[in-house]
Amino acid sequence: MDGSETLGLGIRRSVEMAAVFMIGDGLLGMLQPRRHVALWRSEVAAVDGLVRPFADRPGRRRAYGALQIAAGIALAAALKRRNAP
Repeated sequence: MDGSETLGLGIRRSVEMAAVFMIGDGLLGMLQPRRHVALWRSEVAAVDGLVRPFADRPGRRRAYGALQIAAGIALAAALKRRNAP
């Protein structure tokens, strides 16, 4: 495997890890929206800004979770189509 093949493999693995993260985070957000949002609340404004829209809105977090799952699956599917062994 040469350098470009190694880099390509690393990129594909990184994309796969992102898809897995999106699917898992989405699933947790759907199943336990209040707990999941509470875990990510922070005194760091940039971090808290990511979850603040979901505070006390479990339905909104569940909907976002479904979107995350769909996007993660689409990302993994696109990776498979482009890089089928």
